[in-house]
Amino acid sequence: MKYLIFLVMLFPLMVGAQEQGTRFEHGLSWEEVKNKAKKENKYLFVDCFTTWCGPCKYMARDVFPQEKVGNFFNKHFVNVKVQFDKKKDDSEEVKQWYADAEKIAKEFNVKAYPTFLIIAPDGQLVHRIVGGINADAFIPMVEKALNPETQYYKLLKKYEAGTASPEMLRELIPMSVQAYESDKTEKMVSAYLDKIENPYTKETLDLIAEYSGNVKSRGFQLILANQSKTDAVWGEGKSEIFLRNAILRDELTPLVASGSKNPDSLIAVVTTRYPTINLKKTTDFWAVQFYQKNRIWDKFKPAVLSYMKENGSELELDIINGFAASMCECSDNPTELASALAWSKRCVVEGPEEKIIYRMIYPRLLYKVGNKEEAIAAQQKLIEIDSGEKSKAFHLAVLEQMKKGEKNLK
Repeated sequence: MKYLIFLVMLFPLMVGAQEQGTRFEHGLSWEEVKNKAKKENKYLFVDCFTTWCGPCKYMARDVFPQEKVGNFFNKHFVNVKVQFDKKKDDSEEVKQWYADAEKIAKEFNVKAYPTFLIIAPDGQLVHRIVGGINADAFIPMVEKALNPETQYYKLLKKYEAGTASPEMLRELIPMSVQAYESDKTEKMVSAYLDKIENPYTKETLDLIAEYSGNVKSRGFQLILANQSKTDAVWGEGKSEIFLRNAILRDELTPLVASGSKNPDSLIAVVTTRYPTINLKKTTDFWAVQFYQKNRIWDKFKPAVLSYMKENGSELELDIINGFAASMCECSDNPTELASALAWSKRCVVEGPEEKIIYRMIYPRLLYKVGNKEEAIAAQQKLIEIDSGEKSKAFHLAVLEQMKKGEKNLK
């Protein structure tokens, strides 16, 4: 009897737990879902996902089950999930949506996943968001779809009609990126610049930096033309950092795979285009990447050692770890390997423990410089941390090689 009373008391808690999070419709067709939204006078929220998509899995696992997310979506929307890929073990419900998924993809031009479509009760698409986003950022983004004054496609029509104000364009520009329609973004930024008197304000320069940084963009040219005014807002030297990063990304990085064996001629072409900018640090870094990518090891080694000595403290750990891995592969020189070991150790010490790739390189370098016992201990630590079955088997095989003293590791 006490057990039955306990179950009766527990049942409301169990039901409450099940109802937390976002409720998605089941057992309805696309037409029935749209009719339900129209009848209830609610917006329709469509989660377009695939089973192989990492950000889709993140949203399903970490965002939609949250209570605050469920409270928001269940109140304002009829919610439906639509799978856009096909698998042999798909349920009958998923299979029944195959044709509807194809129809939705064609009608709403769904090209990336996850894509979230927000459709008004009258069936008109009013808003689109693409990508995995944490709950605190996602809810305000979707909330804009509930207000006709901030709906993406309503604002887009005003922009296309030439009636968008500067304030409206500032609202619209980030939305175009969120909607995966960044081909429109640069034109919107240009339209915004046409409507303001002074572009050298923090608000406008920050907008350019985030949404108009390509070397061919109007924003880039505006900063290039007047670095002193830009630095007066951003701080001394910040304009040149912005310009150098854009040149590296848009001019130099695409040349890494050019097939050329002589990067100096490529560098000369780029530096000639920007005579007012000191590009030495940028081109030195690019040259290291060029030699690394093209496996020109005799030039990579002196170039990376020189660059790391001068600028290593400024680099991201992922880049440093990549340099250490390449040095481990291409060098047997004790001095060069000692430098690479120091870079790798920094990645292990400063990086997150779960960053397995950092911990894979470190024991190999220890082993290669002759610190066998330390290498074995570091490899054992790697095995403890890495939870992947296949990768753990690989790490164990390498550990056995180390214990046997084999020269060439897997």
